[in-house]
Amino acid sequence: MAYTIVGLGNPGGEYTNTKHNVGRMVIDLLSDEYGIEMKEHKASTSEKGAGVIEGEKVTLLSPNTFMNKSGSSVSKVVKSVKAAEKMIVIYDELDMPLGKIKISFGGGSGGHKGVDSIMRGLKTKDFIRLRVGISAATPGGKLKKPKGEDKVIKHLMSDFGKDKTVWNKTKKKARQAIELILADGRMKAQGEVNSWK
Repeated sequence: MAYTIVGLGNPGGEYTNTKHNVGRMVIDLLSDEYGIEMKEHKASTSEKGAGVIEGEKVTLLSPNTFMNKSGSSVSKVVKSVKAAEKMIVIYDELDMPLGKIKISFGGGSGGHKGVDSIMRGLKTKDFIRLRVGISAATPGGKLKKPKGEDKVIKHLMSDFGKDKTVWNKTKKKARQAIELILADGRMKAQGEVNSWK
């Protein structure tokens, strides 16, 4: 069974390079690196492409729905609980600093509306998550998460600005994490990636 790699974000030019769209940006990087052509897939309201990464057949998926409706897109492509176990969902994580990425499996949504929507749409929480930190940190590495709904929304909808170099490195780390999952399996990849500085 092929892997499905889903990059969460919002459609539309004004969201393209925002922190809330990191999932879609990682999908764009994979598509470029591996020559996987993304085409409009009307049945799932998404951009979809098929190819091979690390010897594994993959389907890349960028839902063209808004974040909180991601599940309606994903459920048209990932059609069983068994298939969901080979799905990797890439999304932004406010509880981690920019530059940090983590692989996890199952568990709750952590309040992320896109993940929440997928869990409801697929009726399972058992899928692989690749969480990409987007919050600021102090020079000592202490998390500086935005507080209050207005500040959170402003942060999610802003681009990387002066942190663009860090983001470009992080995006490559996310790609490497996906390559490790495909090459070595989730458990081994999780042990390695989650210990990266």
